[in-house]
Amino acid sequence: MVDGTRRFRSGAIAAVIVAVVVLLAGTAWLWSSMSTDGPEPGAVDGSAVEQVHLGDSFAAGTGTSPLVEDSPFTCQRSSVNFGQLIAKRHGYRLTDVSCAGAWTKSLYEAQYQGVAPQLDALGPGTDLVTMMIGGNDATLYSTLVGACGRAAGSDPSGAPCRAELGDRPEQAISTEIRPAVERALRDIRNRAPHARIVIAGYPWLTPASESCRPTVQIADGDVSYVRRNQARLNSAISLSAKAVGATFADMSWAANGHDACQPRGTSWILPMVGSPSGVTMHPNEAGQRALADAVDAVLPAS
Repeated sequence: MVDGTRRFRSGAIAAVIVAVVVLLAGTAWLWSSMSTDGPEPGAVDGSAVEQVHLGDSFAAGTGTSPLVEDSPFTCQRSSVNFGQLIAKRHGYRLTDVSCAGAWTKSLYEAQYQGVAPQLDALGPGTDLVTMMIGGNDATLYSTLVGACGRAAGSDPSGAPCRAELGDRPEQAISTEIRPAVERALRDIRNRAPHARIVIAGYPWLTPASESCRPTVQIADGDVSYVRRNQARLNSAISLSAKAVGATFADMSWAANGHDACQPRGTSWILPMVGSPSGVTMHPNEAGQRALADAVDAVLPAS
């Protein structure tokens, strides 16, 4: 089990590395519904709209296939991620730099050798930005998924992860992740001043309360703990978007009943046990389509 703050940080780091193939670390359409500033995608011919897709493994579609041709293998960038689907639906010209394992700092610095800072893809000609980011910061998701999963063995009917971590994930969300996401959104706005910015919320990984071991190997009492911290993360991302005049594509309602505990065909999340791709606790193809639908729902009609 995680041993205090040190384990919350360092123990989760290993899971973040696995995130290239297994974890997050990904999210939908961010234009301000309360603001009339900025152009609308679709205001020009669809083929002329320049879209840039940013973010982590949820944004990259890690765990779905096929991968984008000639994309860095370490990024596990799928050709059916929600940014790709939006571009195909509308005929937008897409630059997809999403990458598995990305933190908000990956927007500013090279994530892997040969993988440039994601913000380098933006410019004055960018019309639309789609993205999902924040889950990997402060090793949040790798802790909630990896560390809490490992802790379940010590007390499967209890809440061993909550007992050890307490409010540290909540504190990390409020003091580290929210400021980092807001800063990133402001810097995206500065680099692409005419773009609509859309950031999608993370779909639910677990049910509200009921466990489903071994499909999701999280202790009974920790299922709600993981869910609450996911909700806090999405709320922080939503508030960051509002502060910058971007739009948050909320997945919380649509994703109910589609978590990793649900049967194949209903679930939007690849389970811990039985994942067909080997990647776990990430959106499957249906989940990526649902994310694209959430983005479409907030895009102005063209």
